[in-house]
Amino acid sequence: MTTDVTIIGAGLGGLTLARVLHVHGIPATIYEAETSPTARTQGGMLDIHEYNGQSALDAADLLEEFRGLIHKGGEASRVLDRDGTVLLDEPDDGTGGRPEVHRGALRQLLLDSLPADTIKWGHKATAVRSLGGGRHEVTFADGATVETGLLVGADGAWSRIRPLLSDATPEYVGISFIETYLFDGDTRHPASAQAVGGGALFALAPGKGILAHREPGGVLHTYVALNKPQEWIAAIDFTHAGAAAARVAEEFDGWAPELTALITDGETAPIPRAINALPIAHRWERVPGVTLLGDAAHLMSPFAGEGANLAMFDGAELGKAIAAHPDDIEAALTTYEEALFPRSAAAATEAARNHELCFDDNAPHSLIGLFTNHEHAE
Repeated sequence: MTTDVTIIGAGLGGLTLARVLHVHGIPATIYEAETSPTARTQGGMLDIHEYNGQSALDAADLLEEFRGLIHKGGEASRVLDRDGTVLLDEPDDGTGGRPEVHRGALRQLLLDSLPADTIKWGHKATAVRSLGGGRHEVTFADGATVETGLLVGADGAWSRIRPLLSDATPEYVGISFIETYLFDGDTRHPASAQAVGGGALFALAPGKGILAHREPGGVLHTYVALNKPQEWIAAIDFTHAGAAAARVAEEFDGWAPELTALITDGETAPIPRAINALPIAHRWERVPGVTLLGDAAHLMSPFAGEGANLAMFDGAELGKAIAAHPDDIEAALTTYEEALFPRSAAAATEAARNHELCFDDNAPHSLIGLFTNHEHAE
């Protein structure tokens, strides 16, 4: 293969693509805006599904190493009402169908699997233009440029590469998360730790919820969900952590104290995160020499648990398509995109449905119905 492969973004999808290409003896270069692998923390727990995320890791020849990262017991989940009453409690059955791992550990596994010179850190893409003939030029914040015959946008929700293919932009879906952490939960916050249980907690009511994960080391990682306009969230001064947490907690007045403590006892400043999504059926016409993967291609609400899984699967499928058509990049991209669009639309539809079920007028019972019906279907 003579075409140079340029990947913008060193998230899970871009890294998986580079790794699968490496397995097939095809070099690639990743350009990443962050200055180093440790420039910021890498999110929380991910459930990696057998049919896409684990399949991608298998294609990357990393499945055995991945199994060493699994957080034992993390597949457990429970649904509570506002009073702290446990309505559904599903233990981790140990089958590994959706094992939990920490995003940072998974990303490090992928980083360590690549040749040392694969990633160019501190390269923030600021502009891109077509040079014709399927070639593109990317400009970085420091003024440097790179030309490439195959450009892959793995650069997330606000992709700089997407406008080459699509006019679509992410839109607010009506809900925001406020992120908090409690540390050494079993010792310092035992009531909250007991409420969270061994894995994932869903404490829901119409229009709001307290979602949490137990992470390794007794960390309780919480996402407070509120169906509010963006203006409402923006009116909270998050530079004053205590006041911001108190304002958010007001929305849960009367809830069980072991649940509200996940907000008010937070040991890091609360961080607001607006949830945005691309159109469910987002797609584009084939443009020579460029494609997208992960959130750049199909940003969706997180309520299907598919974002990281799809990004990795996209990366693996694109890598395999390139390896199968090393001398015909357009055939590779066509093969990849023809499968990408329907699977993305199906996952985005599921995410939108689950979002509604979590916070509709029947919450939390709508989510319980989803969980129990899923069990029966299996």
